[in-house]
Amino acid sequence: MSTSRRFVLVRSCVVVGAALCLLAGTHAEPPYPSRPITLINPYAAGGPADTLARGMAHQLETRLKQPVIVDSKAGGAATIGTGFVARAKPDGYTLLIGTSAGHVVTPLMQRTPYDGIADFAFIAVVANQPNVLVVNPAVGVDSLQGLVALARKEPGRLNYASAGTGGATHLGGELFLQRAQIRITHVPYGGAAPALKDLLGGQVQVGMLNLAATQAFIKDGKLKALAYGGAKRSPLLPQVPTMTEAGFAGAESTTWYTLAAPKGTPGQVVEVLRKAVADINADPAYQALLASLGAERMALSPAETTAFVQRDKVAMTKLLGSLDLLGK
Repeated sequence: MSTSRRFVLVRSCVVVGAALCLLAGTHAEPPYPSRPITLINPYAAGGPADTLARGMAHQLETRLKQPVIVDSKAGGAATIGTGFVARAKPDGYTLLIGTSAGHVVTPLMQRTPYDGIADFAFIAVVANQPNVLVVNPAVGVDSLQGLVALARKEPGRLNYASAGTGGATHLGGELFLQRAQIRITHVPYGGAAPALKDLLGGQVQVGMLNLAATQAFIKDGKLKALAYGGAKRSPLLPQVPTMTEAGFAGAESTTWYTLAAPKGTPGQVVEVLRKAVADINADPAYQALLASLGAERMALSPAETTAFVQRDKVAMTKLLGSLDLLGK
């Protein structure tokens, strides 16, 4: 090959290479986020999860400088919305407000088209909402020990309401019954609202429900709070002991909420979201929102959040097995 032809060939390769680099740069993904984000709420609009999701969306918008749209995909005990995110493109533009129901409990109770832990990149626990054990005042007890004594003295008299089979309020109630070694008949409802209606009307005597749903009725004296499901007393109910203080350690009951993305979401995207949530946790407006929901903050890293969910799975496997609710 002559020197002139070799020069032309080399020059052509340089030009083509430069053009390819320019083309690749043109189509490179811009820094995250560069377009609107969808935040999936796996429950019905208007409930505590929806309120939390909308508060989180507003806070994320402020920090990420992109719209964050809340989309409620309810049904299937949280599996419809959770499964939707599991199948989404792992690019950080479809996120989930996740709970134990969608990630842990329902996949243990029945077959789901996703793995509740392995198919997700967990970013943070964004709220932890303890439940509270309440009674209709007509029951005539003033303490958890008094309720236990009544259940033993008059077996079959008492029923307890939850917001649904397999949910945190049901399983929290069962955990307490196991620790207390008593039996109270479970009456599942399709949410906190119908459970509260019958509890206030006296059709059921006991309830394990979240504080956001019960707080106003406790304040008005229409329900009596006997024990709080958190690790420490709620500032909203400073006079109500925790389960441990009431003598039933290990019966803590909470509903936790995570921010999660599909498995395979790039690490740099997860880090952007982690930093945003850490900043949100320090925001007084977000702290006020959590307080209004009777919820607590948990400052956990993505790895710590994953470990938290895995521990919940271990505990729920044991509890569901004892109740004969594990899927076959």
